[in-house]
Amino acid sequence: MKKALRAWRIAVVLLSTLVPVSAAMPASQPVAASMVTGSVTSQPIGHFDFCQRYPGECNIKSRSAPAPRVTDRGWEIVREVNKAVNARYIARTDKDVYGKEEFWEFPTTAADCEDFALEKRKELAAAGFAYSDLLMTVVRKSDGEGHAVLTLRTSDGDFILDNLTDEVFAWYQTPYTFLKRQATFNTGRWVTIENGRDLLVGALR
Repeated sequence: MKKALRAWRIAVVLLSTLVPVSAAMPASQPVAASMVTGSVTSQPIGHFDFCQRYPGECNIKSRSAPAPRVTDRGWEIVREVNKAVNARYIARTDKDVYGKEEFWEFPTTAADCEDFALEKRKELAAAGFAYSDLLMTVVRKSDGEGHAVLTLRTSDGDFILDNLTDEVFAWYQTPYTFLKRQATFNTGRWVTIENGRDLLVGALR
């Protein structure tokens, strides 16, 4: 009886010691479905030059509006455009194609990452998506190299169209560090991405 009582007291002591520790453990925080943007920031030099050649692409202003719901047919179009554009052009650096380190352009036969994104943006806009929801985005790959993708804003969160994969992933499912993107209110302005620098994400490849 005494041994049983002693064992019970030890168990109570252990339990009282362990419970506060587990209670103090923070619950895992869900990743935000949409990027949190901050203040206006510098425009990539490649996009600045692009805007000089195509001013109509960079002076579209929009009022603040909730991200739209994309229908099933809309998602089919998004996936079709992403896959078709990826297959249509040969991946080449700007240096190889234009003799410049950074040159943003609609592709003809070959394309760098931002050129793929520009073409997808143009085709989705022609399909009825708003420019305020099709945002050129600058990221950093896990190897430290800069990269450009297209962000699609939706009521279900932000999704990424990328020339490195035919799949369309939620932004937090990609292996990238997100730095900045076009502003929703003005296609010629860029804003920082505040929650894109320290995400714990799994690589896709």
